[in-house]
Amino acid sequence: MTNTFSRGLSRRAFLQTTALLGLGLGAGPGFAQNLVKTEGLKPAIGPFRWLDSGGQKGEFFKQYLAKYAQIQGIEVVYDGLPWKEISSVLPLGIRNQSAPDTFNLPIGMEPSVAIAEGWLQPIDNLIPDFDTWKKAYPDGAFVEGVNVFGGRTYGFPFSTERRFNNALLFNQDMMNAAGYDKIGADRALTFEEMRDAAKKMTEGSGGRSFGFIIGGAQEQRWGDVATMLAQRGGATVGNTGLLQGMDLKTGQFAFDHDAYVAGVELLLAMRDDGSVFPGCLTIIAPQAREFITQGAAGMIIQGPWNVPIWEATAPSFKFGVSPGPAPDEASLDNPIWVMQLPNSANMMWLNAKAKNPQYAGDIFHWLGTVEGQVAYANVASSADPAIFPESIKLAKLSDRAKIMLKMAEDRVRVAPNPLVRQPGLSKVAAAYVDPTPNLAQAVQGLFSGQLSGVKATLKKASDARNKALDTAIAKAKAAGAGVSRDDFVFANWDPSRDFGPADYAKL
Repeated sequence: MTNTFSRGLSRRAFLQTTALLGLGLGAGPGFAQNLVKTEGLKPAIGPFRWLDSGGQKGEFFKQYLAKYAQIQGIEVVYDGLPWKEISSVLPLGIRNQSAPDTFNLPIGMEPSVAIAEGWLQPIDNLIPDFDTWKKAYPDGAFVEGVNVFGGRTYGFPFSTERRFNNALLFNQDMMNAAGYDKIGADRALTFEEMRDAAKKMTEGSGGRSFGFIIGGAQEQRWGDVATMLAQRGGATVGNTGLLQGMDLKTGQFAFDHDAYVAGVELLLAMRDDGSVFPGCLTIIAPQAREFITQGAAGMIIQGPWNVPIWEATAPSFKFGVSPGPAPDEASLDNPIWVMQLPNSANMMWLNAKAKNPQYAGDIFHWLGTVEGQVAYANVASSADPAIFPESIKLAKLSDRAKIMLKMAEDRVRVAPNPLVRQPGLSKVAAAYVDPTPNLAQAVQGLFSGQLSGVKATLKKASDARNKALDTAIAKAKAAGAGVSRDDFVFANWDPSRDFGPADYAKL
């Protein structure tokens, strides 16, 4: 057999598993000399097929799976597709029984739904000495309702959600010239300082660049940035999906919280100062990221994936990183929260009708060891961080990547997740219909001038979302789900530390 890849397949080609390209890629750093053939695996039935969303983790799997195919003597097909295509081709592939052996689930699809519809099978029996293997993971990597269902493990975690997804990244020379050379991983800007820095960057450039840029054509960027700013202001809200903007101590959406209002007002103030890149509403995040390296803007709020991208594509560009800005000095040490430790978007799931599940289990086994995690971290860097914390110390990472990862370890905490507490809430999520405008649309509308009145607009969006959730709960209860609004309330949560399995057990 030969090692094969399929890259950038069309929807039709993906479903027909054609257009395979034979590649002779060498192994990436960290596993070239260490991989050995696993004996005793059943012969492959056709190619072993892997589907994920690409990105920095995809760079690792392109290298690793090429080497794995060579050592095992099997044919491997790797597809790294955009999320939009995964949402289209995977359900059709499942129906046609042509889906890959292992894959990322489409964004927004609850694993419990995929299991109920017969998409998935557990991985417990495919990994040798499974219980011992799981113990090497950090606490919270395997959670009922996230990747464990009915006591069986379905989702394979290899990367962590403990990352500063909306950090401040900046042109170091422009930041220094604005008088804020003290800003870095240990000292964020206050809102007032960020506004001042953006204004000085704009004025100091002579019209050649602006202080701040955002990929404003991507609607969700507005909701994500506003939520990070609110969290930095002390709002104990969820950060993503159905739970974005929900105060997890009360179970109510709180877009009109003072911290949300202050964050949105910061964005509007920079706009009114003329400090925001003009045309930001027409560009997407990757374009905004590239404008930074070209000197068109000084600051951007984006994720840790920028670090390896900039270091690879603009090696001479001098940039720094810091936590997202906070309202005032008293808030500088406030954490931000994610909903779980394992990165569920990156998580791999095993096709219930996989032709070669034994090879998925073999790969999962190796990638769930320190050796595999370090090899992964060497390539994924800070973009999609390895889930083993020790990999940060052992991997060959750039100084900036280490700083970004350390910043996440210090400042990102795991919040309570209602869907973990009560798996029946997946039926609520399935019934939920987001109102218009939602948070992202409201913030985008305020910035564009189509909407006015920050507090009133955010309260309207918050009230509408609370009503929509009540409607979804009623529908789920009518369908037999034993759920209530109380399932969303964690009144005794300590936001300063991770909410883990032991905390759920006490509920």
